[in-house]
Amino acid sequence: MSASAGRSTRDLSQPPPADHTIERKPRLALFIATACGLGYLSKAPGTLGSLVGVPIYVLMGRYLPLDVVPWRMPPSFGLQAWWAVMTGIPISIVIAAAGVWSSSRVASFSRKDDPQFVVIDEVSGQHLTYLLGLAPFNWKYLLLGFILFRAFDIWKPFPARQAEALPGGWGIMADDWVAGIYAAIGLWIARAAGL
Repeated sequence: MSASAGRSTRDLSQPPPADHTIERKPRLALFIATACGLGYLSKAPGTLGSLVGVPIYVLMGRYLPLDVVPWRMPPSFGLQAWWAVMTGIPISIVIAAAGVWSSSRVASFSRKDDPQFVVIDEVSGQHLTYLLGLAPFNWKYLLLGFILFRAFDIWKPFPARQAEALPGGWGIMADDWVAGIYAAIGLWIARAAGL
């Protein structure tokens, strides 16, 4: 009996079956999902990702300040809200959309539901905290918003944990959006208390 008996033979001139194809590494998605690679650098990548959201908000206030709003008036609640709608929400939507796309690709590639090195969700949630809280550009509100967001992101109050069950990148991102909304409410309470 020959040594090859019992083995299946395949024509080696033909390409391998589809299940043997190698998936290409989604480099752009990894770059975005890891916040330019920062998700790889820390033992606490969520905290590092949240820190990225702070300068995004600060730079937005510096380079797209309240005086870009068409009306020239002293800063007021109405002016801040208009500024958030005109400048902050488009930026927040871009970050969120890039996050859903990139985290979906990376999760599929890594075969993990929520890879730890994906931190674009924390960037998006932190930015949302400041934006919805109309956080003043001072260190007290920036620090408080950071602490509140991290606390709610770790705690995951209803419906944050349930949001994780959404498919793909939606589940990765949505729980941080919920945490951002809770943290923004905390900023409003702090402002009402006179902080």
